[in-house]
Amino acid sequence: MVSAAELPAQPSLRRLRRFDIRPNRELGQNFLVDSNLLGVIDRAAELGPGDVVLEIGGGLGVLSEYLAERVAHVHVVEVDRALEPALRDALDPHANTTLHLADALALDLPTLRPAPDKVVANLPYGIAASAVLRTIDELPDCRRWVAMAQREVGERLAARPATPAYGVPSVLAQLACDVRVLRAISRTVFFPVPNVDSVLVALERRGPAAPAAVRELVHAAFAHRRKALGGSLALAPGAPAGVRERARAALEAMGHPADERAERLAPEEFRELAERLAPA
Repeated sequence: MVSAAELPAQPSLRRLRRFDIRPNRELGQNFLVDSNLLGVIDRAAELGPGDVVLEIGGGLGVLSEYLAERVAHVHVVEVDRALEPALRDALDPHANTTLHLADALALDLPTLRPAPDKVVANLPYGIAASAVLRTIDELPDCRRWVAMAQREVGERLAARPATPAYGVPSVLAQLACDVRVLRAISRTVFFPVPNVDSVLVALERRGPAAPAAVRELVHAAFAHRRKALGGSLALAPGAPAGVRERARAALEAMGHPADERAERLAPEEFRELAERLAPA
């Protein structure tokens, strides 16, 4: 593997050496170090001077400082306190930034002020799908997401029904957003070079997040992929009596076979199914 000392003297890599930062594999850290990708992200996110952006996974501050120069405010979330000196170095010249040294999956997102209306990020591999779904749910003013993510995650978010990648993230993301995988990203734009492929994924909100009842239904429906949907629902903890039979009847009323599997339903059909199964 190429050492940091052998890499070009870009600002991000100078921070890597200056602050003696060692990427944490357990946190899925593969830092963005190639600034050539920033323009692509900018155009995809349609950045403007009035935007308030949430960046999850600040890393070495490459994307953070780029955003700060172009939008009204940037909230940078980073869980690794070892990166604080590098991020302070990137953000201190910009008064329109807030650094949150916190877990993005635990941070109280609705209290962020000013409230984010976009998410632009190089998402840590281990939390990418969860972070996207959480921001969809907890940031109702957020209207666009552009993120670098592991290819598998991007494909799951954008997957169509009856495909192997289609599942809970696909349904919950697409109930609220239009989702597209924009392009593949070269492994060489990251340090250390990851062992997996990455993509740039974009989401644009077209409605509110799925309510709790629908989210619970989706999770239960996909919990046992090889079973019929009704059978999977019947196995959920606390499942009401008769849910298997009611689900079979509801599926037939919706034009599906009674023994349909969850992967065959389109996202909006889960909303309809939840309504049909709701207590009278």
